[in-house]
Formats: sequence, C-alpha cells, structure tokens
Amino acid sequence: MTEQALARVAVIGCGYWGRNLVRNFSDLGALAAVCDEDAELARQFGAKYGVSTPVFEQVIRDSAIDAVAIATPAATHAAVAEQALMAGKHVFVEKPLALDVGAAEGLNALSKKAGRVLMVGHLLQYHPAFLRLKKLVRQGDLGRLRHIYSHRLNLGKVRREENILWSFAPHDISMILALVGAEPDRVSAVGSFFLQSQVADVTTTHMSFPGGENAHVFVSWLHPYKEQKLVVVGDDGMAVFDDTQEWEQKLLIYRHKILWKNSLPTPDKAEAEALAVSPAEPLRQELAHFLDCIAGNASCRTDGNEGIRVLKVLQASERDIRAHAYQMRKKANPNRHNMTGCFIHETAIVDEHCRIGKGTRIWHFSHILSNSVIGEECILGQNVMVGPDVSIGNHCKIQNNVSIYKGITLEDGVFCGPSCVFTNVNNPRAEIEKKDQFTDTRVRQGVTIGANATILCGIELGEYSFIAAGAVVTKDVKPFALMAGAPAIQVGWVGHYGERLSKDLVCPGTGKQYSLTTNGLLKPENGGRRTEDR
Repeated sequence: MTEQALARVAVIGCGYWGRNLVRNFSDLGALAAVCDEDAELARQFGAKYGVSTPVFEQVIRDSAIDAVAIATPAATHAAVAEQALMAGKHVFVEKPLALDVGAAEGLNALSKKAGRVLMVGHLLQYHPAFLRLKKLVRQGDLGRLRHIYSHRLNLGKVRREENILWSFAPHDISMILALVGAEPDRVSAVGSFFLQSQVADVTTTHMSFPGGENAHVFVSWLHPYKEQKLVVVGDDGMAVFDDTQEWEQKLLIYRHKILWKNSLPTPDKAEAEALAVSPAEPLRQELAHFLDCIAGNASCRTDGNEGIRVLKVLQASERDIRAHAYQMRKKANPNRHNMTGCFIHETAIVDEHCRIGKGTRIWHFSHILSNSVIGEECILGQNVMVGPDVSIGNHCKIQNNVSIYKGITLEDGVFCGPSCVFTNVNNPRAEIEKKDQFTDTRVRQGVTIGANATILCGIELGEYSFIAAGAVVTKDVKPFALMAGAPAIQVGWVGHYGERLSKDLVCPGTGKQYSLTTNGLLKPENGGRRTEDR
C-alpha cells in the first residue's frame, strides 16, 4: 500500500468481528471513526483508538470520511451498504454481501454508477498460503483440476440469526470459484438441523463446473475439533491448504501419481513437500488492498461481481437444503399429504387418523395430534397445537401460539386470538398425572376469544359471546355476552356482527334489534331485522 492510498474509514459495528477491523484500520493509519448501536461499546473503542464515535447518520453525512467498513449482522448488510454508497462512500462489507442475489446486484450497480469501490470481505482470498496455491493452479503445477474439497469445522460459535452455510461456507465457496475461474453449472446441498429446527448446523454443498471440475464444501459447528482444510486435486499433483497448521506447514503439495499396471490404476505415493509462505495477517492484507483500491492503485479482487457469484451458490445451496428437509419431513410425516383440498405448511405435522376439511390452511410449526377433526375453511396460524381427539367446526380462525387440548370443542365460526389459553385440568401439578381429570369445555358457534384470554376448563361459552383480551373466564358465559376482566364479568352485550350493542340493544353495525327474554338471555327480534323494516 502506497502513501497516497491512505483514506479515512469509519467502521460500522464493533462486535465479535468488527473489533478486528477497528484494530487493523487503526494500525494502517486509516481509522477515522467507530460506530455501533451499543453507544457504550463504541465509546470504549473510540477511547482506545483515539477516534470519534458518531452515529451512522452522522458518518454518512461527514464529507471527511471517505469509506465505511460494515461488520453489522448479515441481514443488515445490504441496507447499510446502500445508504453508504448513496452518500458517496466507498464500502467494504463483511460476507455475505447481501442475503439475496437481487439485493447484491442492486448494490453492485449502485457502486458502479457512483464510481465507488464495493468490496466484500472474503478474507481467505488474501491469505498468503491461498495466494501461493492459486498461483500454483494458474501455472499448471497441479495439472488439470479435477476435484476440490473444503472442510471448515469447529465446535461453535453457534448462531441463531444465520445458519452454518451462510456463516462458514462463503470463505470456501469464494476460494473454490477463484481456483476454478468459473461459476458452477450445477449446485446441490444437504443440511442437518440438530439444535434449532430452522437453522442448519451441518451442511454439505456440491458443485459441478462446465470444465468438468467438481467441488464440495463441508461445514459444521458441531464438530469435536477445529479443521480448516482446502484440498485441491489435479492430474499432476495434490495440494493441501491447512490453516490450522503453523506457517511452514500451511501449504503442502503431494506429487502423487496414478500408474496403470496390468490395466489397473495403481497409486504411486510421494512425500509431502512444504511450500514456503511468507507469514502475514490475512485481514491486514485484505484491508490494505481495500485502501489501495480506493486510491486507484489496485483492481478489487473481491468486488461486487465476486460477491454476487458467491451469493448465487449460497442461494442455490439454501434452496436445495430446504427442499431436502421438506422431503425428509414428507417421508417422516406422510399423513399430511393424504389430505386433499387443504393447505398444510411443510413445517406443520399432522398425526395419524386426523381429518382436515376442504379449504383449511394450517401454517408454520403447527401440530395436529391423532384423531382430531378440523372443519372446512379454517385458518390455523403459526405454532398451533390441536388434540388429540379434538373437534373444530367450519370457518374457525385460530391465531398464533394457541393450544386446543383434549376435551375442548370448538363449534363453527369460533375466533381464538393470539396466545389465548385453554385449560383441561382445574388444579394441575407437574409431578402428578391427572389425565383422568380432564374436564370438557365447549365453545359455541360464533364465539370470539381475545388475545391472551384464559378459559378455565369445564365451562361453556354461549353462542356469539365475546371474551375481551386478557380476560380470565371462570364460569359459563351467556350467549352474546361481552366479558372482560380477571375474573371476567359481563360488561355488556354484542350482536352477531361483533359490535357492542347500544342501550336499546341495537347493533350499530347492522341495525339489528335484540331483546332480553324473561330468563335474562339475549335474542334477536323478528330474526334480527332492523326495527324500521318491521
């Protein structure tokens, strides 16, 4: 890096990896500011490195800051990079460039239009051992490339916001694409979900290239020991880049050959040869390259185009992993596919001997236990549990995080708000089995139950009654009664339309007239017609 390459850089994000950017930009003499949502963390780094700690909006407005380096969560990369480019800043963004190819292409086009450097942090393309390996391949020292495989394995760091594919594999995909010099024409992948149902812990990605080369990437954060190894197999030799070894052993070449003896392929093994590699911190090399690109002294090695190529492989791998996971769930849970005319999300589970009505939709992570019956045109939101042996009528809507236990019956048109609660035992104890004490609860036609309301077992909710959000219902409810409070008490009446009736028992939404019977129950007059229509 030359003196004229010096630019003023603000680091956005001072967390697990961002602090390494801060340190290296400071050592390179380019650090101008640090920025983090945690203001106290930013102040600590600002004080340590003697730089300002503006908020992001101040960074992109500051004409004295030439560039930003983004180390925020992956889901925010595209939005933060876009704002910085639109403000005229050069941008270094940690991998991945974005979470989808379309967003990455938009950033790339924006950088070209603005005439600004857009560089992606594919760190290992700046590792001295990889650069030496890349030179070997380019010079033909290994002969024609045949196969490349990479293992990036460790115990942790387990993430929740991104899976192992997006966390580990971009490094290896980037190296493989650089060695082959082409994009794959076929990508397939499988994954395993051990700790979290939607976050893969282990993935294997296979790539086939137009020139006949093949590659695979195996990544895991559930591995007993650390392994970071790239193996390149050619006709005339094999090379191993092992980043866990000391510098003098990081890059080995094996001049193995396959000899044909008596029409049989026979290995002719050779001793490993260690190739000299000059020690250097890859991140320092990478960030120095970024500064050189800003100064116009270098062409960006991992630019937006390269970031897009890597994203295409990641996105194709993710689709295939999800498809394989879906197929596995389909095999493990065949019952959900024996039901026609309804929609059951791939993450939902339907046990044996259940019936699901036409037009019903069952969404993410719901579970319908055995011998349950759900009517037509119902909607069950995310994380709904029904059964076993539960009956739900037609046109019911059950929103997220509701459990309908054995002994509870919903008639037609019942609405259950988010996280409302049904009980089936009056005095449960975790350590005492009380399944023989389950008490039936019946919810009559047209009832509405608000969010977070609790319905104790053994009671009946009368038709078209309305239970307010957060109410705790401890006794039977009359038809059309409006209930609120804990414990719930009747605070008024509602009509079929769900509107609270006026003092003269007229529905403000429909104009229907209601009246009270001698035993204190509400009923619609003349079939509920408007009084002026009689």
